[in-house]
Amino acid sequence: MDSLKYLKHYPQTVKQQVIELIKQDKLAKHLLNKYPTPHFKKTDKALFSYINELKNTHMKKVAPLSKAIYDGKINVIHNALGAHYLISRVQGNKLKAKNEIRIASMFKSIPQDFLEMIVVHELAHFKEKEHNKAFYKLCEHMQPNYHQVEFDLRLYLTYIDISGKLKNWC
Repeated sequence: MDSLKYLKHYPQTVKQQVIELIKQDKLAKHLLNKYPTPHFKKTDKALFSYINELKNTHMKKVAPLSKAIYDGKINVIHNALGAHYLISRVQGNKLKAKNEIRIASMFKSIPQDFLEMIVVHELAHFKEKEHNKAFYKLCEHMQPNYHQVEFDLRLYLTYIDISGKLKNWC
């Protein structure tokens, strides 16, 4: 089943349970029951404040965040949920590095836990560039239920794939 492309690395038993939810038309209801309320960081300014607060709580020694925005150019279905950038600029005779995070604009109306998972993932890249054990340990440090929320976000993306529409939580 091609609509399970976000779950391709999960065991067949898990995929079968998801297929049953889809067949019974209960996938959206399952997600809404588990995550009933949306986040309220709808503007770039609110997103920046939220990400900066998380960064300062969990990663104080990392260079400051320079920019955080919702980006309509990120193609979620084919590429990524968000992106992190370390941009180097010359200022006088010094090289300045600036950290930026961009979140796909389709995530303006998703549950708080989903947004937190995406942000935590991008923040973890500031310290760990690769998706390795240390990277996921850092993600779990910032969001203890990281792996469950990541799975549920994959379910949400699967729902979008099969229904052809976004499920808004607002």
